[in-house]
Amino acid sequence: MTCAQPPRRPGFPQPLELSPADRQNLPEPAADISKQRPDIPHGRLELIQYESKTVGTTRRMNVYTPPGYTSDTRYPVLYLLHGIGGDETEWQRFADPLNLLDNLIADGKAAPMIVVMPNGRAQKNDRAEGDVFASAPAFATFEKDLLNDVIPAIEGRYSVKADRDSRAIAGLSMGGGQALNFGFANPAVFGWIGGFSAAPNTRPPEQLIPDPTSARTQYHLIWLSCGSKDQLLGISQKTQRFLQQQQIPHAWNVDGHGHDATHWKHNLWHFCQQVFQHKVAAD
Repeated sequence: MTCAQPPRRPGFPQPLELSPADRQNLPEPAADISKQRPDIPHGRLELIQYESKTVGTTRRMNVYTPPGYTSDTRYPVLYLLHGIGGDETEWQRFADPLNLLDNLIADGKAAPMIVVMPNGRAQKNDRAEGDVFASAPAFATFEKDLLNDVIPAIEGRYSVKADRDSRAIAGLSMGGGQALNFGFANPAVFGWIGGFSAAPNTRPPEQLIPDPTSARTQYHLIWLSCGSKDQLLGISQKTQRFLQQQQIPHAWNVDGHGHDATHWKHNLWHFCQQVFQHKVAAD
């Protein structure tokens, strides 16, 4: 498989150093995890618009609703964020979440959920064009757009459970850093957090988690993953080491991939089987 690679600044790579803690704790998924299966019920992926007071414009996001979606049921919501070179369609290109979730739900491995894939670049021209690194400040601004515009739009349009125990946030690369930053900064909003090969926008651990004692019991799941060939591995390692030192329960999965679509797809598959399910014990 040829994996899409996000843009990377020169000089970014750092020497990779693996410790016994940096291991693959979950098996590689089968190659057909996102293959469309005609014999199972299917969900829906739709591109919707919402008004962003934060940005001052109409913005777009992709929304997955599970098979059999009905207003008679309230669903948990996963907010799934993209990388610095992507947009609201990036997860669709990298992981095919429509079929991936349909298959997991049909097999009873994932809870029926709504998955929201917004554009994490909170500026009026939110397209991934030109020097995408110049839009880095807009990725920080997205925290306000997410909390004040995206979540209210989703909760006003779909039948969802509007509580922290029913909200998860996860992302890849730049979106992984956003997910960690926003999730830990807003424990009253999110009860589940996932960062897949988080980028350098991730706050230093002491800033990310200023109250380790509270963090030990606040979250149902803290998921970190990175590839052993990923030059950004050190960022996730720093976060994981802090969680380990502070005895904060978390999951840590280091597979054999790089900073690529295979890692993100595989770890989304694993993450979706644990989110909205149960509490995960520390390593």
